[in-house]
Amino acid sequence: MMATVITSKGQVTIPKALRDKLKLHAGDRLDFIVESDGTARLVPVTASIKELKGLVPKPKRKLSLEDMENAIAKGASKT
Repeated sequence: MMATVITSKGQVTIPKALRDKLKLHAGDRLDFIVESDGTARLVPVTASIKELKGLVPKPKRKLSLEDMENAIAKGASKT
């Protein structure tokens, strides 16, 4: 188990062993998820939505809602 202390400013230091294991670096973003049993999970945020911009090319032509629904139905019928 790894322990840490909350400072008067509400800050905690993540132990180096945990930072190394999760490959965390200064400036990385983390999400805290509180479970129904009161435990909390620390989850690294791997990419922001801004970082994902441009990964998917724009379609050559604008698609209508009907075009998108047809493509979804076609893809679903393959499974």
